[in-house]
Parts: sequence; C-alpha cells; structure tokens
Amino acid sequence: MFYLSELEHSLRVPPHLLNLPLEDAIKSVLQNVFLDKVLADLGLCVSVYDIKSIEGGFVLPGDGAATYKVRFRIVVFRPFVGEVIAAKFKESDANGLRLTLGFFDDIYVPAPLMPKPNRCEPDPYNKKQMIWVWEYGEPLEDFIIDDSCQIKFRVESISYPSVPTERAEDAKPFAPMVVTGNMDEDGLGPVSWWDSYELIDQEE
Repeated sequence: MFYLSELEHSLRVPPHLLNLPLEDAIKSVLQNVFLDKVLADLGLCVSVYDIKSIEGGFVLPGDGAATYKVRFRIVVFRPFVGEVIAAKFKESDANGLRLTLGFFDDIYVPAPLMPKPNRCEPDPYNKKQMIWVWEYGEPLEDFIIDDSCQIKFRVESISYPSVPTERAEDAKPFAPMVVTGNMDEDGLGPVSWWDSYELIDQEE
C-alpha cells in the first residue's frame, strides 16, 4: 500500500527559509510542493522520508532565493491490484459506494461489484443518498452497508485520469487518482458481517 520512491527535483528556497539549517529548509519546500499531490503512475505523496543529496545553491541575479538540485525519497500511497484494504463509508448513490481512508477519499465500489444479490433504496434520513442492502441466507436476511464499521474491499484497478480541459459548473471535484474496489467476494464488505459468522462457527 505504501512505497518509498526516490525522486530528483530542482527547487527554489525562498529567502525567509535561509536562516534554517539547509536540510530543514529544503524539506519544508519539498513538503509544500509534493505532499497531498498525486504523481501519475507513482501515487499519492504522503510524506518526505529523507534527503539523499543536495547540489547547487545558486542565487540568480535579481532573486534572493537559492536554487538547489535535490535527490530525496518520498512515501507514496499506491495500492496494488488484488490488495484487500479496510476503509470507511463516505457516501453512496445508485451508482455504488464511495469509501475513504481519511487521507484519501477517491475509492469507489461500482454497483456491478457490490455483493450480490442486493438492492438499492432511498435513505430515509438523507435524501441525497441511497442505501445498499445485501440479501443473504434462507430465509433472506438484510445486511445494510453503512458507516457503522469498517468496510473491506479488494482493489480492482487504479487509474490516473487526465485533467479535463473543460468542466461543468456542477461537476464533482477532479480526482487525479481513482481506486476502484470490489466487494462481491466472501470476507469483503462491512467487517461486522463476517465477525458474526465467526462467532457462530465457534459456537458450533
């Protein structure tokens, strides 16, 4: 889920940071540039891990800032296809679920990858949302998918959409990285579903 990636970047350290130790000043600039940013095919930058080398320190004419070439390692979030992750419920509609890890919100479980058989019905407490219900057992029993506990899903795909040149006024915020999840397998979905089955097996 998390990886260390080594990058090289030329950056400008502004004058107000030059009173700090050089590595601290550079790390501050790197954090402003990279943290919470998605790099295509690399993932979401979570933390600057360390600085491997620093070169330069040139001050251009008319500019009080110093320019450095820095090689550093950064922690990135990049789940792999097939990985099982526990997330939290964020919202739902007729198209499926949206889940969150707290630091990353663009996880979607589309309707075809929801547990089957299922049904989708209006949420009586929130007109903007729909409730997904898994129907299971003999006789059929309803298992509601909500925010009462963590939800496990298997990573189906990771995509890095291109930035749109035009966007409608009512369009959702652009997501530079999208994780598509699958919940239509045993052991996936709200963890409370499977905890209860483990207790039944133990009693038997």
